[in-house]
Amino acid sequence: MKPTPTYANKPTSDNPRDVEAWALAEAARRLISAGHARDAEALQAALQLNQRLWTIFQAAITEEDCGHPPEVRTNIAALSLLVDRETTARLIDLDFDKLETLVSVNRAVASGLTAQGEFIAQQAAQQAAASQAPAPQGPAGLRPAAGAMPRPPMAPAGTPDSAPVNRESLRISI
Repeated sequence: MKPTPTYANKPTSDNPRDVEAWALAEAARRLISAGHARDAEALQAALQLNQRLWTIFQAAITEEDCGHPPEVRTNIAALSLLVDRETTARLIDLDFDKLETLVSVNRAVASGLTAQGEFIAQQAAQQAAASQAPAPQGPAGLRPAAGAMPRPPMAPAGTPDSAPVNRESLRISI
């Protein structure tokens, strides 16, 4: 039986989304570290860790009690196939210069998990504040519909990020 790997740092939250983001970032960090050190053994260990992590994600989306909608599950499955192919190729050639795809995928997914978690927390705080304050009045005295979710904050017009991003409609095809 293999010993449990030790971690330089550990997730600071018990929230599953935060733990997943931490695990992806840790796997990316290990890939980068092995690549910079040009250590084949460390690279192989980092690739195997990354592969186990993505296998856990694959298994989770096939569970009956998975709460994600079908399109999200499909996107995760497609992304995990890309990671599987790339990881297998790197395990075969141990090319230190071809790790960017795996690192980028892990960082992007970790960033999305973190951003989504921050947005959900922000919404909860806004809803809590709204329930304590009198309902805001819109133009002509109209009130927002009961239960309406606040819109995500948008960057000021004229900035590069001013176009709204609909993350739910993104589709990944390989």
